[in-house]
Amino acid sequence: MTPGELLTVLWSRLTGTPHGLSASIDTVVFNVRGPRIVAAVLVGAALAAAGAAYQGLFRNPLVSPDILGVSTGAALGAVTGIYLSLGVVAIQSLAFVVGLGAVAVVYATGAALRRHDPILILVLAGIVIGTLLGSLVSLLKYLADPYNQLPAITFWLLGSLASVTIGDVKAVTPSVVLGLIPLVLLRWRMNVMTLGEDEARALGVDTRRLRLAVIAAATLMTAGVVSISGVVGWIGLLVPHLARFLVGPDFRRLLPASILLGAGYLLGVDTLARTIARIEIPLGVLTAFIGAPFFIWVLAASRRGWQ
Repeated sequence: MTPGELLTVLWSRLTGTPHGLSASIDTVVFNVRGPRIVAAVLVGAALAAAGAAYQGLFRNPLVSPDILGVSTGAALGAVTGIYLSLGVVAIQSLAFVVGLGAVAVVYATGAALRRHDPILILVLAGIVIGTLLGSLVSLLKYLADPYNQLPAITFWLLGSLASVTIGDVKAVTPSVVLGLIPLVLLRWRMNVMTLGEDEARALGVDTRRLRLAVIAAATLMTAGVVSISGVVGWIGLLVPHLARFLVGPDFRRLLPASILLGAGYLLGVDTLARTIARIEIPLGVLTAFIGAPFFIWVLAASRRGWQ
């Protein structure tokens, strides 16, 4: 396909006029490549936005979207669906529901122990619940059929967009949009939260409600995209650091910068996954392989900038 043919097909779809080209071009654009590209942009943007929100909320640069157990919960839901030989829709639905449920358990634990430092309790509860869910995933892998179920489970856990359809994109887009709206509306309050709990309360911010709103929004986005992509690491950790290095810590600029960088980053990684070798490489492998040295470089460059 040439760029001219691509533009012709897109213009034909927008206007409803025939394009006179081969019908296979429609199949490639709207059923094969198109959904995967849109999914890569959507997943990357959502994970990066969630990572920026979590890092600002917890005032910790090492926090990522899976800190509260949402990724591990989604993994447990998907692995359970594969183990029970359910359909694709059921597997994705289980991943979404169990991911949200895991964060609900973590937040309920933090609320029950609110006499202590709420941020510390949430992080510790997330680590504990995530470890428990991870052990359940390992148990299901041990019990799974090694010829059919175990390869499918392993492939899902490594992350991939190879089987994403336009229906998957339509299914998760509302959760991403609903998650982004509160973050955009509360962006100035997120700047206040970086000052600390006591300072934010002194400035009139209801920290408990704000924390609940941000966690719910970031978790909704993360659970939605992980349900179709599998566990894709490093984006929520690396991209907000890069965005902060480029535009500064102001959340009003940090959020859109993280969204754009996250979308572009995962789209580039997914393109490499399809083309760098004869077989497709899982996204989780590439994001870790590229993200680790790049993260070290970002930290070093940021340090020089601070000095």
